[in-house]
Amino acid sequence: MNYPIKPLPPVELPELRQVGKPLRKVDAMGKAVGATVYAGDFSMPRMLHAKVFRSSQVSAKIVRLDVSKARQLPGVACVLTGVDVPNARLVSDMPGQTGQKQRKGSDVPVLSSEVVRFYGEPIALVAAETLEIAAKALQLIEIEYEPLPGVYDPLEAMKPGAPVVYAPDNLVSHWKIHKGNVSDGLAQADLIVENTFRVPFQEHAYLEPEAGVAWIDEQGVITIRVSTQVVEHFRSIARAVGVPQNRIRIQGTMVGGGFGGKEDITVEIYLALLAKHTSRPVKLVYTREESFLAHSKRHPFMIRHHTGVKKDGRITASRIEMISDSGAYPYLSPYVLLYAAVMAPGPYRIDNLLVDAYSVATNNPFTSAFRGFGGPQACFAYEQQMDAIADELGLDPLEVRRVNYLRVGDRTSTGQIIAGAAWLEETATRAAAALGEKTPNQGSIKVGQGFASYFQSYGRITWLHDTSQAWVGLELDGTVTIRSGVPDIGGGQANSLCQIAAEVLGVPLEKVSIYCTDSALTPLAGTTTATRQLYMSGNAALLASTNVRKVLLDRASKHFEEEMDKLDIADSKVFVKSDPSQSIDLTDLIKLCAAEGLHLSNLGIFRAPFTTPIDPETGQGQVFPDFTFGAFAVEVAVDTETGEYTILKAVSCHDAGRAINRATVEGQMVGGGVQGLGYATIEDLIVKEGVIQTPSLSEYLVPTSMDFPPIQAIILESGTGVGPFGAKGIGEPSLTPAAPAFARAVADAIGVRINEIPITPGKIVAALNHDKVGASR
Repeated sequence: MNYPIKPLPPVELPELRQVGKPLRKVDAMGKAVGATVYAGDFSMPRMLHAKVFRSSQVSAKIVRLDVSKARQLPGVACVLTGVDVPNARLVSDMPGQTGQKQRKGSDVPVLSSEVVRFYGEPIALVAAETLEIAAKALQLIEIEYEPLPGVYDPLEAMKPGAPVVYAPDNLVSHWKIHKGNVSDGLAQADLIVENTFRVPFQEHAYLEPEAGVAWIDEQGVITIRVSTQVVEHFRSIARAVGVPQNRIRIQGTMVGGGFGGKEDITVEIYLALLAKHTSRPVKLVYTREESFLAHSKRHPFMIRHHTGVKKDGRITASRIEMISDSGAYPYLSPYVLLYAAVMAPGPYRIDNLLVDAYSVATNNPFTSAFRGFGGPQACFAYEQQMDAIADELGLDPLEVRRVNYLRVGDRTSTGQIIAGAAWLEETATRAAAALGEKTPNQGSIKVGQGFASYFQSYGRITWLHDTSQAWVGLELDGTVTIRSGVPDIGGGQANSLCQIAAEVLGVPLEKVSIYCTDSALTPLAGTTTATRQLYMSGNAALLASTNVRKVLLDRASKHFEEEMDKLDIADSKVFVKSDPSQSIDLTDLIKLCAAEGLHLSNLGIFRAPFTTPIDPETGQGQVFPDFTFGAFAVEVAVDTETGEYTILKAVSCHDAGRAINRATVEGQMVGGGVQGLGYATIEDLIVKEGVIQTPSLSEYLVPTSMDFPPIQAIILESGTGVGPFGAKGIGEPSLTPAAPAFARAVADAIGVRINEIPITPGKIVAALNHDKVGASR
């Protein structure tokens, strides 16, 4: 792929002192030396240990449940069933909302007492003096089921007469996006290209399983120290437990991986109920196998593309159908479906478009948030379709994309205007060029190269009216304290706030401390989801820091008898820009301000754009604050005799807007790329009639450092993002284009496209054999 690199437009980014540097994160040392206390590391005196009794049936009525023997077991402190807590229900909906009435989910029973709808559904809770006793108590619980018909294919679940998992017809959600005239657009086409693509379940497989400890403090507040992406869950937990919201306190820990799997409530309600009923501390840590059963998965999708194109590759019309499997309960399926539907046509100008998207309930494991939130599923399909169009027309894949790429001022599928830089060709050509010349074939080993472009939103749906808060204050010794409810899930969310404050207040990063993720003591910052924290909480920290800076400079202007804009702060000194020798130590200025009663702290609140929902018939309207654009490229060697393959090179190139911490951005790009390649290659969550057949890391394979080559990260900075200093989100977008890039590279190597992931050696051999049979005919 010898593409000439497209030059970047002129960009003038101001030189910054702290922002943009690969500084060591404020939490790095604690993690490196093992001092960080994760949720499962924490213990308390008199602490009980909890276990969850789960369904061994996929679809059944509970005829009899007897927990008497478990309750009588010495050392058992409490056994709870749905009969004991009949009002304990989990609100299955977008977490952390700000009062907007926009529910798309439904209530889910915390403990099922009548019917089970998926394998592993919670039925009872046990708290005991030791973990061993709790496990033995589970064995003493007696249960009888009456099997009910199940349904495991969304297409079957949509048919009349199918077993009803979600009343009345298993349809969890339906989104439609319509603009232009698709029939006319297809009539104008020189060629119609039709394909069906399938993407599978994916397991989050984070290092740290779900874990937490709950206790009742001296004020009667149920405190839950837990690994979570959402401290605002305290409201839903209070509702389920039956206490006021100010009687639930969430102390979030550093999270050992989330990827969306800890966006929904996991162990919190179980811990709160057991602590309430025993008045003792209770600890619950899932085993790896339990984690596989207990939390959501990435949505499988079936996606059909019906695209009309001219001979030069220009798209005249597109009709797209999407069907996702929500599993047994809605959770966030309606919203994942919305994201997928909006992204369905890809980063391309399509004037005549119809997207028809459905999410359907089955008796499979429930599905919900996963890094990318519908974007990776959509991207695999639209990029494979673009490659198919190029092949059908005999054109280069980049040329077909180039004539259709979105540009500044164009409108997305919902009519939202692209306001910031859309560096699609810029990223694609750099990613492809970085692969270099293709490695020569050797006998049955064929080498292929491929790339994929994408766009992905960052920030939450704008009609949710999202907000985030951060408090920034200066101490008398010139150090800085930040308080913000931001959960840090390993992506540097907390450190970004520190680096922003250090930049604005002119102090080195090591002088900044942050306290975060406490629903009672830190200002609420919203969920660490949707690639929103840098955009939302970063802007809140920027606002608060800027307001404190104004107080400093206003007082300094009197000291120097200079206008505020003539002054600057750096290296813990305030000085005159034109004559830096005229300076005052920051500590001395702070003491002057304190002596005069000037306020050297500020609570910043940042509000995302507040919009109304999209039109229910056409899907037109603003959905997201902004988008990230980028590309991924892969070179792969495939043995055409065995189907085995080796990824030789991989390149990730994205416009990060402005990198707050370059090392963190690079880490996200590399980590997302590895996770996306795992999705494409070896991560195969096999589910048969609702039961996971790969229920641990012994059967479900995830990539290790030995499986893929080092991924080259190319960071571009347009400075046009809506985050602080022009930053864009990169956490989720970095995963999105990896799978279709790999699929294209395989097709380039073997001459046959495979429209389903994971692409295994068996599928490659089958595709080659099928192609040979077709050729012989």
